[in-house]
Amino acid sequence: MFVTLPARRPPPSRWATPLLFALLWGSFTWMLLASEQQQRQWLLEWGALSGGLTSPDAWRQSLTDGSLLRLLSALGLHADWAHLLGNLVFLLIFGLPAERSMGPWRLLLLFGLGGAVANLAAVLAISTPDRLIIGASGAVSSLMGAYLALFPGARLGVVVPLGLFLQFVRVPAPLLIGIWALLQVVFTFIGPAFGAVAWSAHLAGFAFGGAFALAARAGIARRLRRQRGF
Repeated sequence: MFVTLPARRPPPSRWATPLLFALLWGSFTWMLLASEQQQRQWLLEWGALSGGLTSPDAWRQSLTDGSLLRLLSALGLHADWAHLLGNLVFLLIFGLPAERSMGPWRLLLLFGLGGAVANLAAVLAISTPDRLIIGASGAVSSLMGAYLALFPGARLGVVVPLGLFLQFVRVPAPLLIGIWALLQVVFTFIGPAFGAVAWSAHLAGFAFGGAFALAARAGIARRLRRQRGF
């Protein structure tokens, strides 16, 4: 007797997170190869600036001249290697599992929209005009918010120093991410590098990512059912 077995679908490839990783790395490397004058010019042309978008006329002007796109282009600019590598590490930690659930196109949409919303929050929150806002921290924070909404029961590995030894422990993700979010609130007002780091962008991106994942739950559930052949 022959029995028909359902074909196991191979897991979909995750290409959006590696693509974002390569784009962020490549854009930073491209800037390093340019002269200092060219680097400053790119930062001023593509980075977001605080103090704008506070009136309907400013919004109309930004739409007319295309400067509103700075909220998106600023994601590809980073101040130094530490700034870049920190974002890349968190991109991999939270982007890969989020992409596995929501799919590559939703992840790209979340990264772009979340980053733009985060930069907009920084533009509006920083009272000093013409402060340069760059980096993908807000976009990565949106991935953290989405991860928490998608995997509330997940655990994250943490290396804890115990005397002369390092111990690897697994800690509930809501606890670690919750501590991170609380620190962003504190740092917004009294944190290190106060005024130089857009902590408000981290909070806005985080909130947007959580809301995005919750709003897309039905579509994500349908996608997972199709993958499992249901």
